[in-house]
Amino acid sequence: MIKSLAACEETVIHEDEVLAASRTLINRQTAERLAQIFSALSDPTRLRIISALSDHELCVCDLSVVLGMSQSAVSHQLRLLRNLNLVKYRKEGRIVYYALDDEHIRELFGLGLEHTAHQERMEA
Repeated sequence: MIKSLAACEETVIHEDEVLAASRTLINRQTAERLAQIFSALSDPTRLRIISALSDHELCVCDLSVVLGMSQSAVSHQLRLLRNLNLVKYRKEGRIVYYALDDEHIRELFGLGLEHTAHQERMEA
């Protein structure tokens, strides 16, 4: 029978490591907020919106053309991203332009993209 490597074979508490990990453990509220952000970023359409906005400020009409989606569908996704402060908007007359909320979103997206490329190279 093959033993699972996921569980310890003997119960031993390493107090120093437990204490160190406890000091850096995020609280539940922060974990829930972060999970919401990662959940939003788990959708391919929303990731494509983040990609399109990573270097460009675009209106819903432009995004719908870039993504090949209806304006209604794009607006729906943008609303979710806006509610999580992942994108921001500004109005110019009757046109609403969207951009990434800040550099953190660009970095988070870039790191995910870099990790994906790394994994693809490792699999090749």
